Amino acid sequence: MISVKQSLAIPQAEIDKHLEMGRLFLSKGQLQDALSHYHAAVDGDPHNYLTYFKRGTVYLALGKAKSAIADLDKVIELKPDFIAAKQQRANAFLKQGDLHLAKQDFIDIYVVDGNEESEQAIQKIDVLSRYVDSARQHLSDENHAQAIDLLTMIIEDCPWSYEMRELRSMAYVATGDTTSAILDLRSANKLQSDSTAGYLKLAMLHYQLGQAQESLREVRECLKLDPEHKDCFPHYKKVKKIDKLISDCHSAIEEKRYDNCIDSALKLLKSEDQVQMIQYVAKEKLCHCYLQSDQITSSLQYCGAALAIHKDPAVLCDRAEAYIASDMFDDAIRDFQDALELNQHFQRAKDGVQRAQQLQKQAEKRDYYKILGVGRRATKTDITKAYRKLALKWHPDNFQDEIEKKQAEKKFMDIAAAKEVLTDPEKRERFDKGEDPLDPENPHNQQHGFNPFQQFHQFHGSPFQFKFHFN
Repeated sequence: MISVKQSLAIPQAEIDKHLEMGRLFLSKGQLQDALSHYHAAVDGDPHNYLTYFKRGTVYLALGKAKSAIADLDKVIELKPDFIAAKQQRANAFLKQGDLHLAKQDFIDIYVVDGNEESEQAIQKIDVLSRYVDSARQHLSDENHAQAIDLLTMIIEDCPWSYEMRELRSMAYVATGDTTSAILDLRSANKLQSDSTAGYLKLAMLHYQLGQAQESLREVRECLKLDPEHKDCFPHYKKVKKIDKLISDCHSAIEEKRYDNCIDSALKLLKSEDQVQMIQYVAKEKLCHCYLQSDQITSSLQYCGAALAIHKDPAVLCDRAEAYIASDMFDDAIRDFQDALELNQHFQRAKDGVQRAQQLQKQAEKRDYYKILGVGRRATKTDITKAYRKLALKWHPDNFQDEIEKKQAEKKFMDIAAAKEVLTDPEKRERFDKGEDPLDPENPHNQQHGFNPFQQFHQFHGSPFQFKFHFN
C-alpha cells in the first residue's frame, strides 16, 4: 500500500530542475525568482541541507537576516560539520549585531580549521563589543556626539542591527539632528516585524519638524499593524486635524483667498501651542497672507515671529516685501541679503535686493504712492478716488495768493503725475521696479504733452475755469 506521503512526493528530476532554475536566476541577480524556485525545491525535499543553504544565501542577498538564519540553522542541524553554513550564519549574526552568537560561530570555525579570517573576525567582534559598551556609556553621560561616532562605526559592520540604529537615532534627536534620526528609524523599522513603536516615533519626529503630512503617513502605518493602538490612534486624530488646516492654507494661497488663509492659519496656531515647528508653519503662512492682503503691520509681526523660530529665505523675502510697503528700504535690503546668505541662488532675493535699492533711490525723489496717500497694493479704484479728492483740494483755482497758487500748481502736477503712472499698468510696473516713468532724465521715457489738467478734466469735467501756462 502506498502512503499519502509517498503519493505526494515530488520527483527528483523536478527538484533538480527547480535547483537549476534557482541557480540561473541567482546568477542573473533575479533574487525573487530564484527564491521562488528554491522554495519549491525545499518543499520537494525538506531533508536536503544544500537546498536550505542555497535558499539561505538568497535570503542574505535580500537582506532578510531572520529567514536566512532560520535556513542556516536547519542546514547545521542536518549537517553539523558544514563549515560554509556556519560561516554564513556567523556573518549574518554579525550584521544583525548579535555579537555573542557571531563570535561563538567564528570560534567553532577557527577550532575546526584554524581559519585566519575567523581569527580576525573574532578580534573585530571584541573591538565592536567594546564600542557598544562605550557608546552606551556616552549616551548615559549625555555625550551624544561621541556616541554617534561610535555607533556609526558599529553600524558599518552591523548594518542590520535594529538596536544600534535606534540608539543612534536617539543620539541624533538629542543633538537636534532630527532628519538623521528619521533616516535611522526608517531603516530600523524595515528590520522589525512589529514596527508600531518605530512608526510612532517616526510620526512624532516628523510632527516635531512641522511635517504634518509625513507624520500622518507614518502613524497610518502604525494603525495598519494595530488599528486601535493606544498611542498611535490619538496622535492620528490630532495630526489629521492639523494637516487639514495646513492643507486649507495651501489651497487658499493657490486660489489667492488670503482672508481664508489667515483664518485657517490662526486656527492652526490655536490648535497647536506646544510644538514649535507647527507654530512656525502657522506664523509663516500668516506672514505671507497678511502681506498679500496688504495688512502690513500684522505681516511684519508674524514674519518676525516665524523667523525667530526658523530662518527661511522665502519668509525673509516676505518680510522684505512688507518693509518695502512700509518704505523701510534699509531693512528690506538687509532681509533680501540675509536670504541670499542662506541660498545664494535664490532668484527672488537677488531681484529683491536690486529692486529695494532702486526704490530707495527713487524715494529720495518722487513717491507717487505717498503723493496720493495710498499703499503700494492699492487698486485702480483706490488710486482714482484718492486722485479726485486731492485734485479738487489742490487745484490752483482754489488759491488767490500767488505764493499759495504756485505751491498748489506744484502739488497739483505731482498729483496728476501720480495718477498718470499708477493707473497705467505698464508705467506702474516700471515704477514698482524702481524706475520713474515720468523722469525727464531717463532716456527711455517719452513724455509728449503730459498735461496734468487734462488728466483732471477726464473725470467728470472740472468745476473750474482758468488759464494755466507752463514756463
